[in-house]
Amino acid sequence: MTVPRAEPPDTGSATPTRSAEAAAGLKNLQQLIQLRWIAVIGQVVTIDLAYYGLGLSLPLREMLLVVGCLALFNVASLLRWRLGHDVRSSELFVAFMVDVAVLTLQLYLSGGITNPFVFLYLLQLTLGAVLLRGPHIWSMVLITAVCFGALARYHLPLPLPLDLHEGFSSVYALGLLVCFLLNATLVIVFITRIHRNLRERDARLAAAHRRRVEEEHIVRMGLLASGAAHELGTPLSTLAVILGDWQHDPRLTDEPLLREDIAEMQAQVQRCKHIVSGILLSAGETRGEASAQTTVRAFVDALAQEWRDTRSLHQFVYDNGFGDDIPMVSDTTLKQMVFNVLDNAREASPGWVKLAVTREADALCLTVTDRGPGFAPGILAQAGTPYQSTKDRPGAGLGLFLVFNVARTLGGRVTVRNRPEGGAEVAIRLPLAAITLSGGKA
Repeated sequence: MTVPRAEPPDTGSATPTRSAEAAAGLKNLQQLIQLRWIAVIGQVVTIDLAYYGLGLSLPLREMLLVVGCLALFNVASLLRWRLGHDVRSSELFVAFMVDVAVLTLQLYLSGGITNPFVFLYLLQLTLGAVLLRGPHIWSMVLITAVCFGALARYHLPLPLPLDLHEGFSSVYALGLLVCFLLNATLVIVFITRIHRNLRERDARLAAAHRRRVEEEHIVRMGLLASGAAHELGTPLSTLAVILGDWQHDPRLTDEPLLREDIAEMQAQVQRCKHIVSGILLSAGETRGEASAQTTVRAFVDALAQEWRDTRSLHQFVYDNGFGDDIPMVSDTTLKQMVFNVLDNAREASPGWVKLAVTREADALCLTVTDRGPGFAPGILAQAGTPYQSTKDRPGAGLGLFLVFNVARTLGGRVTVRNRPEGGAEVAIRLPLAAITLSGGKA
């Protein structure tokens, strides 16, 4: 089996930034669609109230036709929103221009600037100031000012006396009050929602930046570790060869103390080679030493036995329920990954650890459980990210992160949870096609 080398993560900010901007843009477009439906309903109610309730002479058919066009545009905007494509600032600008054009037409048909609802222009400008940038917002200010100026000269008369001196007995004063309350309510509600969308976008960007910094640090650490491990590999292999020759030299083996020293040195060299393999695993590589053909059941049996023999643990429960065996090549990377999870479980639960091996369809499932305190809520929520640990020592929090990375390179996944009866569970699911000789078929 060949384990693909883990590629350094893309440290560019374009993807997370574009994703956060796209999500915020879609939410803001949704807010504008909702606001436009309110405008459609509000215009229908206001036109009917003025025409039938107050008896004002208005071009009813033309004004309702304008409302209908606005409703059709909003239906098109809703369909576009459901596509989920990125929303650009120019697209929001066009939407605002449609709203300004509709408001201008309605005001032209109902008194121009003498209509108390002329101040709804301020609502459009306020929303535009929040959502638009640079030239777009100033273009909107200029266009709105031109519309306002044109309405001062060109408009159909509104048979509504400007009797403001009568206070709220004046229909015009009541119209101004309704316009003010409408502006204030909509500004508060929708500006609050839009600001929440923008805060969520900023939070996602900050999280993406934090992950990028962490991944860059892991890449630098992996490159350093990989280089050091490769440099150590050659002298260690040389020492292993020399010690092997000494082991068969009669002049040395005839001395019991020297023979014991040679055996101890060989054991220490082998241990150093295992440490180097672990460092390369952390860097996303494997030395490919001592690879041999075996089977899945034999591999996990040997893995469990080696871990049991090299660790002190009161009770280690091993359950191999894989089923029909499949040929594979023994792999140090996979073994080190499982050892890492078992070691973490042993630290949390020195009295009891369980390793269960099962087969689910075309996947190998390795489940490690313990009876410890379980994962803290914050650690559980951030599982798979570096430096998430309650252990107070340098470098803590990388073990599970590396397990996630190795599983990902094999096309698998890792899930972690706290068991209802107590303790934690880490489940590793790897596709058989990635770890067997025959692509996972018995």
